[in-house]
Amino acid sequence: MNYIGSKAKLLPFIHATIEAFVGQDLSSKVFCDLFAGSGIVGHSFAQKRCTILSNDLEYYSYVLNHALLLTGELDDASNIITLLNELPLKEGLMYHYYCHGSGSGRNYFSDENGKKIDALRQGIETYKKDEKRYFFLLASLLLSADKVANTASVYSAFLKHLKPLAHVPLSLEPLDYQPTYKSHQIFCEDANVLISKIKGDILYLDPPYNRRQYGANYHILNTIAHYDQFDPKGKTGVRSYESSSFCKPITALHALEKLIQEAQFSYIFLSYNDEGLIVCEEIASMMKKYGKYNNVKIPHQRFKSYQNRLSKRLNYEHLHILEKI
Repeated sequence: MNYIGSKAKLLPFIHATIEAFVGQDLSSKVFCDLFAGSGIVGHSFAQKRCTILSNDLEYYSYVLNHALLLTGELDDASNIITLLNELPLKEGLMYHYYCHGSGSGRNYFSDENGKKIDALRQGIETYKKDEKRYFFLLASLLLSADKVANTASVYSAFLKHLKPLAHVPLSLEPLDYQPTYKSHQIFCEDANVLISKIKGDILYLDPPYNRRQYGANYHILNTIAHYDQFDPKGKTGVRSYESSSFCKPITALHALEKLIQEAQFSYIFLSYNDEGLIVCEEIASMMKKYGKYNNVKIPHQRFKSYQNRLSKRLNYEHLHILEKI
């Protein structure tokens, strides 16, 4: 998934920095990924035998992280996926709201792929009583559908004409994950509300750093995940979403300080881009009030859309570090 703010390429940097301050053996540590997104950071620390607390306000993220961290062993996954892929196409919610052939005026998926998503999503619903398989299959569908979406990168807009990848017939592919066996917990809450209810050893913060609202940019994934009746708004068919205080210049720093102040964790690591709404000096000044502060940074190529693949501009990813008093 071409995910805004993805830390996939930064994982070695994040791992090395955290281990330098906390120690290399993390097997006894409780690691909280408070803005989990695609789940790549939390899942990677689960492989280091941490117990993970994973949270994100967006439901698609809850689905992905539930599947990555709680699926465990599935010995019949391939058989189930084969059966689902053989289901006949259906004209359901996704086709009617987000495909050009339905007359919706929207072009997020080819007509065939929209109907395929509907068939798969309705088929997956029959597994709802089996939580482990249900979230695994639903996460698999989210990632499979994302591969053939007719967008530049995110779902804030669709392309007028189908791009080459959007012509490719969708096939449900299994989620790629490594089973873990600790008692991880998955939440779908406002970070500033949840923070007072949890505690642990390492708090990793990767909040939004600009005005992009994830609820708008990934509304299609939320709709596939919820698969509920709602009134799609405007040209893009966006569903209602909650605006993040981290995406507003007047509230971002206050929201961040509230997290730092209330956090019941020994170490706090904050990933933040140097193009963010909060400048580095403000973050440093605030965090120093709560303990011993450090800062390391690394050059990192900025997020690129489908239409801007040739951009080579670099900025810096900062990891602000607080050993809390």
